Amino acid sequence: MIEWRDMPAFSGSVPVNDIEPRVSGHQAVPCLIADIRDALSKAGVDPDAPGLDDLKPVDHFHTGGAPATEALLKQLDITARTRVLDIGCGIGGVARLVAQKAGAHVTGLDVSAEFTQTADTLSRMTGLSDKTTFHTGDALAMAVDDESFDLALMFHVGMTIEDKNRLFAEVARVLAPGGTFALFDVMRTSQRALTFPLPWAETRETAFVDRPWVYRNAARDAGLDWVGTRDRTEPAKAAFNRAFETNRRIGAPPPVGPHLLMRGKAETKVSHYLSHIYACDIAPVEMIFRKPA
Repeated sequence: MIEWRDMPAFSGSVPVNDIEPRVSGHQAVPCLIADIRDALSKAGVDPDAPGLDDLKPVDHFHTGGAPATEALLKQLDITARTRVLDIGCGIGGVARLVAQKAGAHVTGLDVSAEFTQTADTLSRMTGLSDKTTFHTGDALAMAVDDESFDLALMFHVGMTIEDKNRLFAEVARVLAPGGTFALFDVMRTSQRALTFPLPWAETRETAFVDRPWVYRNAARDAGLDWVGTRDRTEPAKAAFNRAFETNRRIGAPPPVGPHLLMRGKAETKVSHYLSHIYACDIAPVEMIFRKPA
């Protein structure tokens, strides 16, 4: 298992600006684990022993949810020996899915202490605490040794990080030779102004949605080779349509869902997001990079 150095939330050898604390504040959801337990009870699930499927509606907090997670993971070679890092792990859904399916140990890192504490609790509740470890920290200055991971994952995190070059340089540092960086982010497809709030940002000051070439250039400068890109707009639209149909059928959102993480603004945030997707201003995009062996 990787040995992390003890650190406060925003320590590191490189000074960190005030963007990350503001992102952490946006992500913070007081009493989150209590809200999830209450939602599980309302859904008829034992809140002390939920299964991974019971948590998937809330703990895969990115476009398309758990099916989108699996769509990216299917393109990767993950075994029980793969050392996996989940950057911006949120409440740990991706980490738990990888641990369950591949038997790999997954280390999650997130800027929000509320999220990492919730992730740790949910892993204990699902019996996966031995396969997942969560730390609060800065993706731009990870307190971990060089070449410690074989695979780095990142789901809907880059849109909250302004300095993509520094992000990719840090990922390249912690990846072992031959390692893979696979990400799924929302990316720019026009220059029209975005309407806030959005699911990942309350205001434009914490939203850094960039074009795909920004990611590719940052990867190149960090010494990572581009493997492939896949636009996931159509699967995203289909996923939203299924969710809306479920809501119409039961008359309200299911008890367990991403609204638990959006601080009472879920409808507005999703509405703004969808309007920009249909206007072709932004798109959910997968990218895979590899560090030369």
